[in-house]
Amino acid sequence: MVDLGPTAALLLALAGFLAGAVNAVAGGGSLISFPALLAAGYPSVTANVTNQVAVLPGYLGGSVGYREELRGQGRRALELSATSAAGALLGAVLLIAIPAWVFERIVPFLILLSCALLAIQPAISRRAGPARGARGGGVRLHAMAFAGSAYGGYFGAGLGIMLLAVLALGVSDSLQRLNALKGLLSLVVGLVSVAFFALVTPIAWAPALVMAVTSYAGGQAGVVVARRLSASLLRAVILVFGVAVSVWLLLD
Repeated sequence: MVDLGPTAALLLALAGFLAGAVNAVAGGGSLISFPALLAAGYPSVTANVTNQVAVLPGYLGGSVGYREELRGQGRRALELSATSAAGALLGAVLLIAIPAWVFERIVPFLILLSCALLAIQPAISRRAGPARGARGGGVRLHAMAFAGSAYGGYFGAGLGIMLLAVLALGVSDSLQRLNALKGLLSLVVGLVSVAFFALVTPIAWAPALVMAVTSYAGGQAGVVVARRLSASLLRAVILVFGVAVSVWLLLD
């Protein structure tokens, strides 16, 4: 049982806000919130499922903030949401079915994968290019969305980055609209995963609720930043932080 004192609660609240904001701006916010839960003393699997709960309102806040960019994407969002829900359920089942020690061994490499995806995100974003209409779909897009969502159901860090990569490669539209859709699909993945975890595995509800409140505010604030500022510096900071956490976990 982890003792969640005032100092730890404050730090987790800050981590939740930053994670929500980062997820809205560039993706990769769980590289802040997940290590914060580890540092607070929670085991890796508990930290992972608790983090899924904690960042969920941040995705909601981002989607609310991006509602203008989501207009006109109803059919695309509905079809991809169904695919993402199925993938998320598979990933969540795998997390529970596979022994905890396997997750503990591979989590540093999953974080490194998230960092790698974040590093190449600018190139993927450039691939999206200027607005060229709302085309997009097909088997390849849904297969990539399913795989990305399964990853998200298993391990949430880097989910937004992966989904943005999928959308940039499979859909012809503006980056802002793809970022908005990415946030909505991340919300779907989070909802499905959290619903499953709540039924089958313990969640540290105290830190989850503390971080959930602040991540919602962070998600809305992040949309404001995403519309006005470059995310290059933020991306660099997260990369350094993520690699450092991975090395720490490998050496621990």
